[in-house]
Amino acid sequence: MYRITIYTTTWCPDCWRTTSFLKERGVEYCEVNIEEDESAEEIVIKANEGKRKVPTLEVGGRYFACSPFDPEQLASELNIPLNP
Repeated sequence: MYRITIYTTTWCPDCWRTTSFLKERGVEYCEVNIEEDESAEEIVIKANEGKRKVPTLEVGGRYFACSPFDPEQLASELNIPLNP
């Protein structure tokens, strides 16, 4: 089971940056496209106070948006190295 779920869309540059950042560090995650999964879109909206912000990450039942992409914040939130 994945420790991290990333809610994304296909057109989102911050989503691409976030998934690339994680791949470069060997971090496993489950990616869910909110345009293809209505319940996932509802999760994102609820987690972001009514806003449809992507990427939104779920880690251990906690949600946070990474938009705009901020590698330092992401590394800190996930307790992973900033540099691969």
